Amino acid sequence: MSFRPDRPPPRVMGIVNVTPDSFSDGGRFLDSDVALAHARRLVAEGAHILDLGAESTRPGADPVPAGVEIERLVPLIRAIRAESDVAISVDTMKPEVARAAVAAGATIWNDVTALRHDPASLDTAAGLGCEVVLMHMQGEPRTMQAEPRYDDVVGEVAEFLAERAEAAVAAGVARERIWLDPGVGFGKHMTRHNLPVLAHLDRIVALGFPVLLGASRKSFIGALDGGAAPDARLGGSIAAALAGAEAGVAAVRVHDVAETAQALKVWAAIRQAGGA
Repeated sequence: MSFRPDRPPPRVMGIVNVTPDSFSDGGRFLDSDVALAHARRLVAEGAHILDLGAESTRPGADPVPAGVEIERLVPLIRAIRAESDVAISVDTMKPEVARAAVAAGATIWNDVTALRHDPASLDTAAGLGCEVVLMHMQGEPRTMQAEPRYDDVVGEVAEFLAERAEAAVAAGVARERIWLDPGVGFGKHMTRHNLPVLAHLDRIVALGFPVLLGASRKSFIGALDGGAAPDARLGGSIAAALAGAEAGVAAVRVHDVAETAQALKVWAAIRQAGGA
């Protein structure tokens, strides 16, 4: 993709997992006061969006009842909204959780199932009027990494996302409120599938919707670097974020906000100097 001086670097979405079992930071922010302090820190470090999740979607994760998600999320959303106007995304596949989160102050519904989990999801998204992130995932969290297969992973991901976007529009979701996420690490082989998706993000961007890239601390980084643990994957996470920036993604979902924001600022300054 050719350089466009008028294109800003991707926005940074900071991750706040209020779960006991997320793959990278499970349990660290389950306490509401600790989670709020973490959210404040991410905003101070440069997060434009906070993505709050109360159900882990790591491979093999067990589902969480909607009531538990709501209990974990709603007080935190209200506390953040009481002191900040930062955009808040809720990472859930359940329409009842999305409704409660938006009522509490969230503005984005980030759904790893692309509004397929519940028959009411499409109509709920249309009724809420919030922004919606549609993500590609082959299978479901408990089994998605068992044996993912594709004939053409990039083409199949792009086709799926285009179809889900049109389904959302047909249900009444405003086209300008739809985001796409290629689902790095979701039903994809660590390197055989994730790397081609990352190498051809421009094909997802070309679908005409803002693209969210979530590659932070994912297992493919460890696979490429001798089994590095999740908290030792910062360099690889930044490399993926910069690949996304080069392809034109609209936002990157990350654990390490300060470091990613700095990398994107330097990347943008270098590209600006080269295009002047």
